[in-house]
Amino acid sequence: MSIFTPTNQIRLTNVAVVRMKRAGKRFEIACYKNKVVGWRSGVEKDLDEVLQTHSVFVNVSKGQVAKKEDLLSAFGTDDQTEICKQILTKGEVQVSDKERHTQLEQMFRDIATIVADKCVNPETKRPYTVILIERAMKDIHYSVKPNKSTKQQALEVIKQLKEKMQIERAHMRLRFILPVNEGKKLKEKLKPLIKVIESEDYSQQLEIVRLKCSFFFASVLPKQFIL
Repeated sequence: MSIFTPTNQIRLTNVAVVRMKRAGKRFEIACYKNKVVGWRSGVEKDLDEVLQTHSVFVNVSKGQVAKKEDLLSAFGTDDQTEICKQILTKGEVQVSDKERHTQLEQMFRDIATIVADKCVNPETKRPYTVILIERAMKDIHYSVKPNKSTKQQALEVIKQLKEKMQIERAHMRLRFILPVNEGKKLKEKLKPLIKVIESEDYSQQLEIVRLKCSFFFASVLPKQFIL
């Protein structure tokens, strides 16, 4: 969809409209497609990467900009950037049925891929295929939530699949080499996240070798610690 704003004739393309009704009136903002979910999940933090323009409309497709008095009445401010943030966070994304179906299908595959990449069969220690995970997700009638990130939903899927099949999160091996005093303190903090400590060496430094832990723990560690 392409639109022209009536004041400056700037052409907006690849538009995703987010709409909110407030004080009896409709307000819309023009966003880039595929950016709204990223903003809501916290992945995208740059507002300019999400908004096509900081203007608030009553009808994006016609380029009809909202009146200042209507904004003040509905939002208590005429700061359009702040209003855009409110609409972006709480508004309803307008998409066609075909677009919505395509987006949900892609998110379903992405969730299944994350689960397959990060989980194994606890008996064989081998990973599951994406196709098998997709089939299992269909068996438990998992419904994709478009406003939640695929990683968050992958965690939900793992919990639900555990009730129906043999599956567990994969583990990784890590090595820490730290000053003894700091190492002891760190070890206490890490205990709840540690699966198995395969070896420890106390000398001038504390060396914890081949530490097994859940893959979700990796997000808080520098890459050099992961073996």
